Amino acid sequence: MRFWLRNEEMALEEMVQRLNAVSRHTDEIMHQDLVPLCAADIQEQLKKRFAYLSGGRGQDGSPVITFPDYPSFSEIPDKEFQNVMTYLTSIPSLQDAGIGFILVIDRRQDKWTSVKASVLRIAASFPANLQLVLVLRPTGFFQRTLSDIAFKFNRDDFKMKVPVIMLSSVPELHGYIDKSQLTEDLGGTLDYCHSRWLCHRTAIESFALMVKQTAQMLQAFGTELAETELPNDVQSTSSVLSAHTEKKDKAKEDLQLALKEGSSILESLREPLAESVAHSVNQDELDNQATVQRLLAQLNETEAAFDEFWAKHQQKLEQCLQLRHFEQGFREVKTSLDTVSQKIATFTDVGNSLAHVQHLLKDLTSFEEKSSVAVDRARALSLEGQKLIENKHYAVDSIHPKCEELQHLCDHFTTETCRRRELLNKSLELHSLLETSMKWCDEGIFLLASQPVDKCQSQDGAEAALQEIEKFLETGAENKIQELSNIYKEYDCILNEDLLEHVQKVFQKQESMQEMFHRRQASLKKLAAKQTRPVQPVAPRPEALTKSPCPSPGAWRGSENSSSEGNVLRRGPYRRAKSEMSETRQGRTSSTGDEEESLAILRRHVMNELLDTERAYVDELLCVLEGYAAEMDNPLMAHLISTGLHNKKDILFGNMEEIYHFHNRIFLRELESCIDCPELVGRCFLERMEEFQIYEKYCQNKPRSESLWRQCSDCPFFQECQKKLDHKLSLDSYLLKPVQRITKYQLLLKEMLKYSKNCEGAEDLQEALSSILGILKAVNDSMHLIAITGYDGNLGDLGKLLMQGSFSVWTDHKKGHTKVKELARFKPMQRHLFLHEKAVLFCKKREENGEGYEKAPSYSYKQSLNMTAVGITENVKGDAKKFEIWYNAREEVYIIQAPTPEIKAAWVSEIRKVLTSQLQACREASQHRVLEQSHSLPLPTPSTTSPSKGSTRNAKKLEERKTDPLSLEGYVGSSLPKAPEKGKGWSKTSHSLEAPEEDGGWSSAEELINSSDAEEESGVGPKKLVPGKFTVMVDDEKGGLDTLAMKSGDVVEVVEEGAEGLWYVRDLTSSKEGWVPASSLSTLLGKSSSAQCLSSSESSPGSAVLSNSSSCSEGCPTSFSDLQG
Repeated sequence: MRFWLRNEEMALEEMVQRLNAVSRHTDEIMHQDLVPLCAADIQEQLKKRFAYLSGGRGQDGSPVITFPDYPSFSEIPDKEFQNVMTYLTSIPSLQDAGIGFILVIDRRQDKWTSVKASVLRIAASFPANLQLVLVLRPTGFFQRTLSDIAFKFNRDDFKMKVPVIMLSSVPELHGYIDKSQLTEDLGGTLDYCHSRWLCHRTAIESFALMVKQTAQMLQAFGTELAETELPNDVQSTSSVLSAHTEKKDKAKEDLQLALKEGSSILESLREPLAESVAHSVNQDELDNQATVQRLLAQLNETEAAFDEFWAKHQQKLEQCLQLRHFEQGFREVKTSLDTVSQKIATFTDVGNSLAHVQHLLKDLTSFEEKSSVAVDRARALSLEGQKLIENKHYAVDSIHPKCEELQHLCDHFTTETCRRRELLNKSLELHSLLETSMKWCDEGIFLLASQPVDKCQSQDGAEAALQEIEKFLETGAENKIQELSNIYKEYDCILNEDLLEHVQKVFQKQESMQEMFHRRQASLKKLAAKQTRPVQPVAPRPEALTKSPCPSPGAWRGSENSSSEGNVLRRGPYRRAKSEMSETRQGRTSSTGDEEESLAILRRHVMNELLDTERAYVDELLCVLEGYAAEMDNPLMAHLISTGLHNKKDILFGNMEEIYHFHNRIFLRELESCIDCPELVGRCFLERMEEFQIYEKYCQNKPRSESLWRQCSDCPFFQECQKKLDHKLSLDSYLLKPVQRITKYQLLLKEMLKYSKNCEGAEDLQEALSSILGILKAVNDSMHLIAITGYDGNLGDLGKLLMQGSFSVWTDHKKGHTKVKELARFKPMQRHLFLHEKAVLFCKKREENGEGYEKAPSYSYKQSLNMTAVGITENVKGDAKKFEIWYNAREEVYIIQAPTPEIKAAWVSEIRKVLTSQLQACREASQHRVLEQSHSLPLPTPSTTSPSKGSTRNAKKLEERKTDPLSLEGYVGSSLPKAPEKGKGWSKTSHSLEAPEEDGGWSSAEELINSSDAEEESGVGPKKLVPGKFTVMVDDEKGGLDTLAMKSGDVVEVVEEGAEGLWYVRDLTSSKEGWVPASSLSTLLGKSSSAQCLSSSESSPGSAVLSNSSSCSEGCPTSFSDLQG
């Protein structure tokens, strides 16, 4: 770096010196160093032409300055005269000027007095050397005579350093200066144009100034470039290089313009000669051409000096940019390698099973492949740095250490990866050995369990079984663990505490299995050694046991006594299929230990399948998230993403990332902790059941995801990602994985429960299975629920969705038109019902066109029934699949036909649960309110009748109603929630607490009161009084001292029925209260309405129902007839 800076300073110093020389030489060429005066400065004085430099020369090469006849010569200011003389004498070369100037003063048309004044003025102020002064005196006789006399007498006044010669005629002048060196006005042949001369002088001097300014500008620009501080980042360095290059190009343009200007001036000077070969070029013209050529040479020198400097400066900037690129790449690569090194450091797990180790090796390989990009880039960057060093980069001392560090990091990663792979291969080798030993032990246990005890009782059978055992034991040399100490020694580098314990367990199992074989061998050898006749087994024949689905306890005991090893069907010595285990256990009983071992093996198989599929599932999710979802944010892939996918990542992938983190960080680890106790895996599911709710969100988003996929499946982005991942299946197959996985759990739990009936975790497994099935049902229901359209309310306000399904529905409305009613009875409607806690929704199912989720149905909302006003009839005559839902005093009756009797039973049961829960809540509320009223009511006066008798009867009636499960006495006064209007969540019709049509029909808000069919149907006769608020229609003319007097228009509250037909009434208008006879009260109230009103039920003879009307409130006067319909 220091070397480069020194070179940069040297290059700048060299350029500055050369450009200074150019400026100095330019001044010398133009004599600016002696006389800093330009034609442009005195252009107006020169234009007067009282003196000019024609370019003529004397015989010895002296420059000739001509003073033409100028009448106003004496009027020229001294300053102007002095400037012109100074400028004219500065034009010839120093060599010619050193010889001395010849002055030709033409005063032929002037007077002697003017001649004298002019000569004296010129002699006094001429700034250069004079060689000769030639004066053409006046040509007039008188003036010529006067000049001769005056010159003789005044000779002393004309004494100068050079001789002054008075000439009488032009020919005399030719004797001193050749005609070719004199202009035409002096009888010569010299071609001279004063305006042309002035133009050439101005152009040459302007060009000289341009050359000097160009040199100074390039000098300043070079200094600026050299003093610019180099940036520390790529972008700034690129900007500086670009800016400097742009300025350089501008300077070069100015330089080219100057060269072009100089060439144009030189061509202009040579133009007369080019036009006419006969044209003679005077010395001044030759000097002008030489001057321009010398200036052009200085300009070329300026360009060369700057180009050399720029080449070095540009090289410095380019090398600086290369360095910044290298440093930026180094930082990025080092960060990547540091991250890779940190990740490789986390690969400390050696695995707890063969499948786990294979999974870890797969992870390591995948990680190595992904990391190879960073490693390859680091190696490429190191090579790039080496090339910079070879090209003699100025920052070698900075590049070399970085290259070495990159090489070291790459080597360290490679070494660490190889070390990890060796450890995992060792672990794989050990787990393969353990797995082989475990399989050998399992096959041995199966072999022992598959040998039929009855056949082993004979000598031949015992010998055959013995040979089978010996043959199997021979395979142990290559399958079992030989020496535990050798295992410890060979695999010491990977043996952690858990793995060491696992090795010991496997070895103990191997030893136990071998001991079982040795015991069996000893038993079989004894049987084979006996030469007695075969003894008939006491136990029943195996065929009989096989045919009997449930053998007697005695038979089981007999079988157990016959053989302690077990008695199962033989299906081959080494087969492990669970179906064979099942068939074997059906016919014969094995020993308790062997059976438990067999079940443990099957549980382990299920657990291994659960873990293997779980790991594969997590890997697939990670693959999708990294290979597709993350790539959607990659700027390098942005050009492949279609516009329809912009900002749609959340729609396409849903909450897959949330699902992945749950399984990878939590659930998979908890499952792995149960590998030694598979039967306890149910607890993992139960503890994480809330987290499994995330699948409901994923499934609800799946239709939108599927629709987006179908629109954009041909996008090049997906094809490129699939190609990178080397997937055979497209993305949509992997987006289906979470849906498939959540349904897979219940199958695995069923299998695990099948082999864990008598284990510790059986109850947890059963509960986990039920919970998973519940989640699947909730997911399925929610998928239907989100497809409802046209419902204006909030479905969440309806409570939990309990059931949903499709039914045939007939309707029967009392208030409907006769033809409509008849049509409705015979033509069923296909409706999809949604049963919530607070309402049941009727929707029309509409199949959609399309594929996949786009073909999923939607549901158009039709109507809803408030569960507080719903009753059901469980059985409809003629069809076991039908039931009724009736509403509002059976004004609306819906006959529902289920697809199967089982579905009907499930729905009826669920509706009964909802109504029962509402009934219980209402009963508790009514009992509480009745108790409060009983404490606040006063007793009737003794003059009416026996109060004790009435009170006893009332108390008895109250007690009976409290114990009646279908009675809601007291609840009729409570206020039910008012229903929204139909089409906005609830029905507009009044919600009646109605009686059922038959024994199977009932509702959660019913109260039976005795009345007459004839009275209800005809509307004649006294109306049954009920507690409530009423308006008095007529004045009480019969009121006495003992009864409450009321007036027409009073609002009264009928509170309680007492003894002997008396009712306790509060007059809310007069704030009085008392007992009133029932007959008087009916007359006073007339057709007054109340929030509690009487209505007839067409479906239940001999009964009436008290209902809450949503169309009237307390204190709103309405006739009874309006409420009865």
